[in-house]
Amino acid sequence: MVTITALYKFVDLPHYKDIQPKLLKFCQDHGIKGTLLLAHEGINGTVAGQDEDIKAFHNYLKSMQEFADLDHKESLSEEMPFLRMKVRLKNEIVTLGVEGTNPNNTVGTYVAPEDWNELISDPDVIVVDTRNDYEYEVGTFKGAINPRTATFRDFPEYVKKNLDKKKHKRVAMMCTGGIRCEKASSYMINQGFEEVYHLKGGILKYLEKVPTEESLWEGECFVFDGRVTVGHGLTEGSYDQCHGCRYPITEEDQSSPMYEPGVSCPRCYTKLTEDKLSRSRSRQKQIDLAKTRGEKHLG
Repeated sequence: MVTITALYKFVDLPHYKDIQPKLLKFCQDHGIKGTLLLAHEGINGTVAGQDEDIKAFHNYLKSMQEFADLDHKESLSEEMPFLRMKVRLKNEIVTLGVEGTNPNNTVGTYVAPEDWNELISDPDVIVVDTRNDYEYEVGTFKGAINPRTATFRDFPEYVKKNLDKKKHKRVAMMCTGGIRCEKASSYMINQGFEEVYHLKGGILKYLEKVPTEESLWEGECFVFDGRVTVGHGLTEGSYDQCHGCRYPITEEDQSSPMYEPGVSCPRCYTKLTEDKLSRSRSRQKQIDLAKTRGEKHLG
C-alpha cells in the first residue's frame, strides 16, 4: 500500500526559493512522488510514498520552524498515484489573483469537522462550495451553493455578482483540503463581510472524521491524484477520469459512443481538435503497449 498525504500551510516564507532544491532532493531520495508548491505565502501539495518515507517527510518538514505545527491528511492507495516528483515555485500556493489577499494577515473563523453540521444546518447561514463546477457535480454538502466557477480565479467575480455583505450576514465555505476556502474567507473579510466561516481541513478531513450515519455530505469528493474521487473514510471512489479533459467520468459516461479510453468523453468529444485526438490516441497506444510488457508508461 502507498500512503498519500495532502498538506498546506499559509505562513510567511520569504526564503521559499532556498527551500525548493532541498525539499526536492529529500523527496527524491525517499522515493516520494507528487507535487508541492512553494510561495512567499506558504506551502501546498499532495505527495505519496511508502509509509515510513511519508513519516520521514513530515518529520523533515516539521524540523523547519515555519512548518512545526503543519497539519496534514493521509489516506491509502494500492498504487502510486503520481508519476514523478515536482516542487514548483509560485506567486501563490492557490491562485486567487487578488493582490492583498493573505490569510497570514486576515482570515475567517475555522470550524472543526465535528461542528460543521450544526453550522450549515442553521437557516441563517449561506453555504458556498468554493470548488469548481465539475468538483461540485461529483458531490457536495446538502444545501450548498454551486458558484459555477471554472477556476478559483473566478470566485471574486461570483462574490461580486451574487453575495451582499448587508444581506448575507453569515457565510460558511468549504473546499477539498481547506486551502481555497481559507483564502476565500480572507478575500471576503477584506470585502467587508463580517461573519465568514470555513471548514478546517476541508472536505477530506470531514470525510475522515465524521461517521457516515451523521454525515451531511452527498456523493463523492474529487481529488487531484490517480484515485479521482474518495468517499467516507477516504476510501477510493467510483469515478474514473477522462484524459482528454481531465474531468471525472461515471460508468454511464464510459458507455457513451463519445467515450474513448485515454482520448475523450461526452463532455469534451466535440471540443477536441483532430490533432489533439491523434496525439491522445498515440499516447494511449503507448500506454497499452507498456501494459502488455508489464511496464509503467511515464510519458
